[in-house]
Amino acid sequence: MLVLLPPSETKATGGNGAPLDLESMSHPGLTATRREIAEELSALAADVPRSLEVLGLSERQAEEVRRNGELWDSPTAPALERYTGVLYDALDVGSLEATERKQADSRLAVASALFGLARGTDQIPAYRLSGGTSLPGLGTLRSTWRPVLEPALAEADELIVDLRSSAYAALARTPGAVEVRVLSEDASGKRKVVSHHNKSHKGRLARALAQSAREPETVADVLEVAADAGLRVEQEGDRALCVLTSV
Repeated sequence: MLVLLPPSETKATGGNGAPLDLESMSHPGLTATRREIAEELSALAADVPRSLEVLGLSERQAEEVRRNGELWDSPTAPALERYTGVLYDALDVGSLEATERKQADSRLAVASALFGLARGTDQIPAYRLSGGTSLPGLGTLRSTWRPVLEPALAEADELIVDLRSSAYAALARTPGAVEVRVLSEDASGKRKVVSHHNKSHKGRLARALAQSAREPETVADVLEVAADAGLRVEQEGDRALCVLTSV
């Protein structure tokens, strides 16, 4: 099973790993594109005003540009420890037992604007780049990633559970994946997307899928794992699930 997680804008600082080594990352077929984007992003950081404009940041976020400028030299950390925020708080990889953490590293991958896919053990630095960005020398990240990332995912001989947000789902289509959305339901039965609940429940589902002693192979398996974790899930189609929360 491969669970595709959305990244987060916020990243943990520091790390104990050596500087970025693209050759050591998983999915080596993505190396050339990773390098192309990383070089463009780090070079762009030399022009702070332009970087802020391209990345959609305010002047108060200039520190994020500095991080991009140090992309090749800053310390790294495992991908599942680099990303922070609501989803990753709910995933809470730091509290997993050793066997569960090994399963998380094997089963979970972050859909990254910079790296395409980052497995749990991939060592990555802090950076700032969103899926909807257009880099001056490359154009949109969708047009950059799709030709290489879609074939990489198509080669996956396993169940794919897609928890990505729309900006990252646009980087590569996954026709055979189990698509998961989260809706909050009020007392009247009306349903809507609530960002916080969306992220936290996707994190809870990802944690449950990582912890499962038996690796899910079917949609029914995913439903069973979710139910065992206390999540309320409805199947909406052959390969579509809806996680429901209360508001």
